[in-house]
Amino acid sequence: MASGAAVSACASKAMNLAVAAPPLAPPAPVPVAPIPKAPAVAARKPLAPIGVRPELFKRATAALDRHSMRIPSHDRIAVADFSTNSARPRFHLINMGTGEVESFLVAHGIGSDPEHTGLLHRFSNEVNSEATCEGAFLTADYYVGKHGDSQRLLGLDPTNNNALGRAIVVHSAWYSNPDMIAKHGKLGRSQGCFAVGEQELAKVFERLGPGRMIFAARV
Repeated sequence: MASGAAVSACASKAMNLAVAAPPLAPPAPVPVAPIPKAPAVAARKPLAPIGVRPELFKRATAALDRHSMRIPSHDRIAVADFSTNSARPRFHLINMGTGEVESFLVAHGIGSDPEHTGLLHRFSNEVNSEATCEGAFLTADYYVGKHGDSQRLLGLDPTNNNALGRAIVVHSAWYSNPDMIAKHGKLGRSQGCFAVGEQELAKVFERLGPGRMIFAARV
C-alpha cells in the first residue's frame, strides 16, 4: 500500500510537471523612434530701435561688445548719426532693455564741415583739426569748463584716441538750440565736441551719465 501511494504521488507530481505552463519569454524590445534634435538657434541680435539706422545700430552694438570690458554700464548707449544733416535730431539715447529712443540735436566740428553745409564731410582724430572724430567713446566725469557744465570723454578706438587730449567733450551751446534751424536751416559748429542744446544738456546728462558708451559714425 505504501509503495502504491508512493507511485501515485510520483505519478501525480510528474503529471503536474507535464502540464505546467512554459515560462514566459521576455518581451521583445519595442523600437523607439529617435527624438529629433532641435534646430540650432542663432544668438538673438537686438533689433534696431525705431528711428535709428539698422546698419549704424549694428556697428554700435558691435563696438559695445568689443569694448565691453572697458564700459561698465550697458543698459543705455548714445549713437550719433553723422550721416544726417545737423538740422535733424541725430544724437540718439537708446535704452537697450526697452528699445526706447530719445533723440537730440547735436553739432559737429568746424573741421568736419569747413563750408558750413550742415553735413559732416570728414572725421579727424588730429590735434587742432577742430573736427569730429568717429568711434566708441566712454563717458567719464563731469566738470565745469569754458563751455559750462561738461562731461569728459575717453576715446576707445584708434580713430578717436586723442579725444581726451583734444578736450572732445559733451557740452551745451547756443548754436545747437532749435532756433538756429528756424534762422539758418542748420546748427552751428563746434570744435569737435558733442554740443547739444542749452535746454537739453541736463536731460542728456541724466540719461547717459558716466560709464556708458557714445558711438559716433557716418553710415
